[in-house]
Amino acid sequence: MKAIRYHEVGGPEVLRLDEVPEPTPGPGEVRIQVKAAGVNFADTERRRGLYDATSPLPRILGSEAAGIVDGVGPGVDAKWVGRRVVALAPRSYAEFATTTEEELLELPEHVSFEEAAGLLVQGLTAWHLIHTSAQLQQGQRVLIHAAAGGVGLLAIQLAKQAGATVLGTVSSEEKAKLARESGADEVFVYGGTASVAEWVRTVTQGAGMEVVLDSVGASTWASSLESLAAFGHLVAYGSASGPPAAVEVETLYAKSLKVSAYWLRTPHPAALQRRAREALGSALAGGQLRVKLGLVVGLEEAAHAHQRLESRATVGKVVLRVP
Repeated sequence: MKAIRYHEVGGPEVLRLDEVPEPTPGPGEVRIQVKAAGVNFADTERRRGLYDATSPLPRILGSEAAGIVDGVGPGVDAKWVGRRVVALAPRSYAEFATTTEEELLELPEHVSFEEAAGLLVQGLTAWHLIHTSAQLQQGQRVLIHAAAGGVGLLAIQLAKQAGATVLGTVSSEEKAKLARESGADEVFVYGGTASVAEWVRTVTQGAGMEVVLDSVGASTWASSLESLAAFGHLVAYGSASGPPAAVEVETLYAKSLKVSAYWLRTPHPAALQRRAREALGSALAGGQLRVKLGLVVGLEEAAHAHQRLESRATVGKVVLRVP
């Protein structure tokens, strides 16, 4: 089968379209004929050697796949064969990928494979940010940085469904339009003279935010803390601009602030992850949640997809279509 691998760490140019053996599902596993694979910022970090640095090379990239189950391993009901599914699946930049039965989410016919491939990694991240980490409540205010990204657009929708007022930050008017279309109440576009914290004070009439979701890191960290209301909560879930400065506890006392982190790779209780997956699947199937596809290219264009994602030239979800 064809798969995208990297034989050395480095820039997008290290990605190669290779011919490799097809995987075989083991006990409790299924094999998916991949129709679309999600591309995530974490994939670019793995390629650069920031994740899984000790794993032997070459490696196939990818962590989520949408497609058709074409085989099952021992202990798995054969009823899955032929069903349209999406799943968290390692090594999904390929024509076939394996994953455990527990990861499968069946897709209705009206949901495309490309849409589905944009659901789980960023959707689960957004769902847990809103419901598990921040525990956002009706009537609260949340500031979402990188609001036009894959996680950002989904987090806006989930926050609005929770009854929150949503503010977002973006880097262009085009991205601001997308954030507003997803439900953001107010959007800050970088490039003006005002700072984010000043803008928040103006919009909230000095009240500040109960919650800030920050995936940017170094360049937004100070403004995130400054934007919080008393007893506010900053949830970090990435550092696209570099690691933020170390938190000095003394600086949190004046407003009794809370700072926490979220990572999808942290082992989650099975029941909680199942609840989140089913909630996302139901919302997508019912039209309450929309996946914005920003860039869809062929498997062989994975390097181009990575380059566009790393240069922040994309909005929404980046997906590889697998022939």
